Amino acid sequence: MKIKEVIVVEGKNDTLNLKRYFDCDTIETHGTCLSDFTIKLIKKINEKRGVIILSDPDSPGDYIRTMLNKKIPNLKHAFLNKEDARSEKKVGVEHAGYEALKKALDNVISYGDCVGNIGINDMVRFGLTGSENSKDKRYELAKFFNLGKANTKTLIKRMNMMGLNVSDIEEVILNDSKHK
Repeated sequence: MKIKEVIVVEGKNDTLNLKRYFDCDTIETHGTCLSDFTIKLIKKINEKRGVIILSDPDSPGDYIRTMLNKKIPNLKHAFLNKEDARSEKKVGVEHAGYEALKKALDNVISYGDCVGNIGINDMVRFGLTGSENSKDKRYELAKFFNLGKANTKTLIKRMNMMGLNVSDIEEVILNDSKHK
């Protein structure tokens, strides 16, 4: 499968894993040390081919995603669930299998495309914030839509970028409660 955009990853092992499954080009950030050169390179490539951020599903990965998003407009984002990118001791893109990577790359979103209408009141109504198990509920909802782990504000933003609406959330929550 050929990926048109350049994929931004954290390290060489992430690149090697992606190239096992996909015909793609990558840029490595070398962890959280985002040099001016790397940022300028990503910006130039984003203007020509587009860029997909596929960082590890952990705090440093979130930091990289946030920093690049602040400095470069119109980036695309792909998310891995932690359990799909885990070895015995570590979590990261390098540990994800084909299905998890394909799912992440098939569900790319852009932070510039906020089209949904989900708000904080909807999150409260569904118990996704402000209740005892809100964090777990948000995690399950984000996992269902392949949006990565997120706090309330970030999850609202990501769901709106996907164009989800209240009925989409309601359907997932109702189906989840039927299976418990």
